[in-house]
Amino acid sequence: MINSIPVNEFVNRRIALAEKMKDNSVAIIPAAQELTRSRDTEFAFRQNSDFHYLTGFPEPDAYLIIEKMDGVHASTLVCRVKDKSAEIWHGRRIGKEQAVKSFEVHRAFDTTELNETIKDAINNKSTLYFAQGEYDYADDLVFNTMHELRMGPKKGWSAPTEMLDVRPLVHNMRLFKSEAEISVMREAGKISAAAHKRAMQFSAAQTKQNLPVFEYQLEAEIHHHYAMNKARHPAYGTIVGGGENACILHYTENQDEVKSGDLVLIDSGCELEGYAADITRTWPVNGKFSEEQKAIYNVVLNAQQAVLDAISPTASLKSITNASIKAVTEGLVALGILSGDVDELIKDNAHRAFYMHGCSHWIGLDVHDVGDYNQAGAERSLEPGMVFTVEPGIYIDSEANCDAKWHGIGVRIEDDILITKNGYENLTESVPKTVEEIEAIFS
Repeated sequence: MINSIPVNEFVNRRIALAEKMKDNSVAIIPAAQELTRSRDTEFAFRQNSDFHYLTGFPEPDAYLIIEKMDGVHASTLVCRVKDKSAEIWHGRRIGKEQAVKSFEVHRAFDTTELNETIKDAINNKSTLYFAQGEYDYADDLVFNTMHELRMGPKKGWSAPTEMLDVRPLVHNMRLFKSEAEISVMREAGKISAAAHKRAMQFSAAQTKQNLPVFEYQLEAEIHHHYAMNKARHPAYGTIVGGGENACILHYTENQDEVKSGDLVLIDSGCELEGYAADITRTWPVNGKFSEEQKAIYNVVLNAQQAVLDAISPTASLKSITNASIKAVTEGLVALGILSGDVDELIKDNAHRAFYMHGCSHWIGLDVHDVGDYNQAGAERSLEPGMVFTVEPGIYIDSEANCDAKWHGIGVRIEDDILITKNGYENLTESVPKTVEEIEAIFS
């Protein structure tokens, strides 16, 4: 697995987590397992994000154990057994000896020693940090171990009397990206941006030859560019919605022909070293916006710019979302799609008939990344190191209560924004976004 984040950063993350833990405590963090796709084949393995964040270890069936005693912490990794036969059939395994060297844990065991290792780690600790309910197999292991320890006081065993969720501690750390993480996300943004441009260029070439354009062809162009630039997988199911399909927010069938004259909405980002990009662009498949399409598109574009203009040290995701709602509502009123006083329409959530989703979410190791949106009962202020999307949209399906000339138009524009000490950086700005920039690709 390619990993440009240095090993010492993973070590420091484990130290930082240990510092947040109570004394005489232990944290158990399981890796993901392989998932069956059909019969005896598996989906491509994707590591648990928290486990990856703390270890960088790429294999399934592993466990990270962090113990803290008298203010001193120790990290243990349990991983698969080195097995020549298994490696011939299914690929190389790192093994416990190499795990200590490569991942700089204090010690490592293999899965034949898992039960005893977990029991020794939990025994006589006061507090257990664990993500209960995340994985059934991990729940079974931990709770069976706890039961065994409770039944053995004559052997000097005792189980923790307190169990705390480890996720809030890790997730608050993950919310703030390091320079190394930002570097990876910046590259993921560049790769994804170039893929979107490639899809536009493919559509332009097909149009010039009077050839049809199918949603799955655009998807294929994008995925090909990811893979050819060291990002083998998309970060989520790519959305390619032509015409009214763009009004389905999570449309992933990607099977229809996009008819000349229709817009196509593509929501896609690559995953690079575990980190996601998330871009949406909407453009006419034949390269020329109709007047109605252009009008809706520019409302959405203006709404995104209103959000970017609202970013400040005192802003929150809710406050910048409100800026997008105001801009969308004003735009819909100006076009006659909504009617009435803008403030009253906002109060009545009238925009939700056409703009029904939030404007932003955190992004990182998960495309909808972890981290609280509120803090101490109030909206969380934006701080340097946070990365989030800005994605206003307008969706007018064929049943919408407005002039039929607007029907079938769905537009979303989305970029990934990093908060910096001096403002913000758009990690995905290199994708054409204005009407003029998009139409120029087809000229």
